[in-house]
Amino acid sequence: MSTYGKIYDVVIVGAGHAGCEAAFASARMGCSTLLLNLSLDAVAQMSCNPAIGGLAKSQLVREIDALGGEMALNIDQTGIQFRVLNTRKGPAVQALRAQADRRLYSLRMKQRLETCAGLDLKQGSVCRLLLDKDRICGVVTREGLVFRCRAVVLTTGTFMRGLIHVGLDHYAGGRAGEPPSEGLSDQLRSLGFDVGRLKTGTPPRLNRRSIDFSQTEEQPGDCPAPVFSSMSSAVVQHQVSCFITGTNERTHEEIRKGLDRSPLYSGVIEGVGPRYCPSIEDKVVRFPEKTCHQVFLEPEGLKNAEIYPNGVPTSLPADVQLAFLRTIPGLQQVEIMRPGYAIEYDYVNPVQLKPSLETKGVAGLFNAGQINGTSGYEEAGAQGLMAGLNAVRYVREQEPIVLRRDQGYIGVLLDDLVTLGATEPYRMFTSRAEYRLLLREDNADQRLTPLGRSLGLVDDSRWFRFEKKMQELSRAEELLEKCRLQPQEETIWRSVGLDELKNGMNLKTALRRPEIDINRLTGCFEELSSVDRQILRQLETEIKYAGYIERQKKQVEASRKLEAVRIPEDFDFRSINGLSREVVEKLQRVQPRNLRQAGMISGVTPAAVAILAVMLRRRSRERQTADV
Repeated sequence: MSTYGKIYDVVIVGAGHAGCEAAFASARMGCSTLLLNLSLDAVAQMSCNPAIGGLAKSQLVREIDALGGEMALNIDQTGIQFRVLNTRKGPAVQALRAQADRRLYSLRMKQRLETCAGLDLKQGSVCRLLLDKDRICGVVTREGLVFRCRAVVLTTGTFMRGLIHVGLDHYAGGRAGEPPSEGLSDQLRSLGFDVGRLKTGTPPRLNRRSIDFSQTEEQPGDCPAPVFSSMSSAVVQHQVSCFITGTNERTHEEIRKGLDRSPLYSGVIEGVGPRYCPSIEDKVVRFPEKTCHQVFLEPEGLKNAEIYPNGVPTSLPADVQLAFLRTIPGLQQVEIMRPGYAIEYDYVNPVQLKPSLETKGVAGLFNAGQINGTSGYEEAGAQGLMAGLNAVRYVREQEPIVLRRDQGYIGVLLDDLVTLGATEPYRMFTSRAEYRLLLREDNADQRLTPLGRSLGLVDDSRWFRFEKKMQELSRAEELLEKCRLQPQEETIWRSVGLDELKNGMNLKTALRRPEIDINRLTGCFEELSSVDRQILRQLETEIKYAGYIERQKKQVEASRKLEAVRIPEDFDFRSINGLSREVVEKLQRVQPRNLRQAGMISGVTPAAVAILAVMLRRRSRERQTADV
């Protein structure tokens, strides 16, 4: 075992979506950073669906972008289909989703890492952490190299003791064709961490040439294609269509016939799977009344023959996979290029983390991504960015950055993880964000870019664009207040949707009416034609939903009052009379930072929170008296 000469501030283990964002954040903030991955040919791999965004996830991508992250820019440069989802619903739940060319996505991210100042990208498998008492001081690779550092971010994905299942056969692997990571799980257990087991799955990959697309429904992208990043003006790659088909009773019968060889139903798999993305065999068993499950045929790249059948993740034997696929319209002659599989892996329950994503048991050790029990590239990227920037703050002996639930979906994600833990793969939903009208896609930069600038994550170019947008918003709002609908101009006010206009009104007031939309007004007032359409849409949202937005702001104020009641880090909840044993155990385990967080914990009742509040106030008065 030999020590590598260079000493780093921060070492990131794993170059998946979490690891890449952690590395960029650390290096851009000025720390010497090392990013280690099992293979340099597998950086930012899209192991499952080659897509970014979607419901609730697109908000995370916009927030990563607002904080100077790379994910949004990367998908804008490599995306081959962009679509806005939920367009018939309110703005708080609309979301952008982009299909990627998976190889281009990985290659571009690797190139960006290789050219990032202060960042070294190296191949190596970390098998052990080096500790100085209870503090991180380095990592050891399987190859025998020692890298000294002051902080470590673990982003191991599905690689810790990864086990791949295809039917009743299984073999060690962190991803199909790649070895698992060995050693870290055992060491984490020996350090007292609660290490559990989860599973996820992926569909087979199909040969494009063996599919009859004439029997499917074409699903084109939006035109013009929208983009994720505030730094992008347009998409770069040629845009393609996806296609929709679906299962039927014959499909379900083939799946039922193969259940005796399913690792999920034969007791071979131990880990808990994702509730909201079940395997096709799970869907057939759990929802027998459904005669059809949609299947989205999504291309994996412009120069790639592989098609991703979104909707049929499976771990059934390969012959059963082929049999049930060939009952689906358009897939009667389909050929499988890669069989689907399930993968089990170790994770560390995130209730053992501080809100900064630093572990409570080992100083300087941060966890991000699937090691925390989450699923999804977007959830991983958001955690990676926050872990990376907080690793820098730790190295510099500065207070960590913790986003509140009203600041971003990232704040919701991290608060849920460290407060509630994860007993099954966690996925972000808009329903998890109680302030989702405040946390829309269109205002992510307003919420977070000033913070990113203060941390050194937002460069001059991004900051210039942000300032320009703020000026445009101000100018557009002034125009809406200035331009008026007049009673004598009946043709105009009738064309925008009004049946009657007794007195004049400005356009800002008019937009409060549900029947009037910004597109109609733009066509009638030449002054508005020079304003960017996205700016006008954002203002329209803020005007139409002003009452609801104000209500949510009041809810935020009430929540902050509870957050203001701090709980000391070493507080002994066992000393409080009147709390049940279950409540005490849960409070002791999570060690909430304030009353709001205590109230979120499952099983901690409002009565228990009230008792805790009384005790905290009493102790505060006693300390004040003692000081006097």
